Amino acid sequence: MGKKIFTFLLVGLVLGGVFAPDLARGESELYDNSGLPIPRFVSLRSDKVFVRTGPALRYPIEWVFQKKGLPVEVIQEFDTWRQIRDVEGEEGWIHQSLLSGKRYGLVTGEENASFRRKPVNTSDILVFLEPRVLIELLGCSGAWCAGKVQGYKGYIERKFLWGIYEDEELD
Repeated sequence: MGKKIFTFLLVGLVLGGVFAPDLARGESELYDNSGLPIPRFVSLRSDKVFVRTGPALRYPIEWVFQKKGLPVEVIQEFDTWRQIRDVEGEEGWIHQSLLSGKRYGLVTGEENASFRRKPVNTSDILVFLEPRVLIELLGCSGAWCAGKVQGYKGYIERKFLWGIYEDEELD
């Protein structure tokens, strides 16, 4: 067993939380002390969010997020702390007060994505969105998500977003 895997398993056992980073969503959702499903997506509440190596202020700051609304995935809970994973797969701990239930998506890929007037590929393109653009999600159903970005309201294919699960419906 690799050192990294062993360390995470040990941390999960010591903290008494549920650790399931490789759990396929939909097989069975896990719940922790908040009563909310794990894993789940949330967003950053502030433009400056400290990410720590463990679930308490005594743990050192590993890095700082500097983008309000950035989506992160909650993968574990311990008391008022949430272990998160970002779009690059990095993990750390954030206090729950710095997280929001408001949903955003981050455009992924290497090329611009079409932001359309209607949720069909033949609809007019409002704008092209570059990779790493942040979209406020208004709803997702099927292959499309409705969103708002820089004054535009439109639709983007779910496959171009990080911050929403493949099978998740969002109203």
